[in-house]
Amino acid sequence: MDRFRWNQWNIAHLSRHGIGTDEAEWVIRNARYPFPFHGEDGKWFVWGRGTGGRLLQVIYVLSEDADVAYVIHARPLNEVEKRRYRRRTK
Repeated sequence: MDRFRWNQWNIAHLSRHGIGTDEAEWVIRNARYPFPFHGEDGKWFVWGRGTGGRLLQVIYVLSEDADVAYVIHARPLNEVEKRRYRRRTK
């Protein structure tokens, strides 16, 4: 993924969870198997390490031509999700 669309809404939403745009982009660009995976309603999910090493979940949708990602949510993983992530990426 090379292009991202940022606006006031999604930047503010991420910042409420202590995540910046650069960190969310990093997680998406550096996704490791089995991520990203396609969820319902055209959403893509990625779990991965942010630039500071913490484990994050980033959810995004793709533009119709699939060349621009619009991040709709990002947050740190909880402890159960961290264990799942570590098992899946061994």
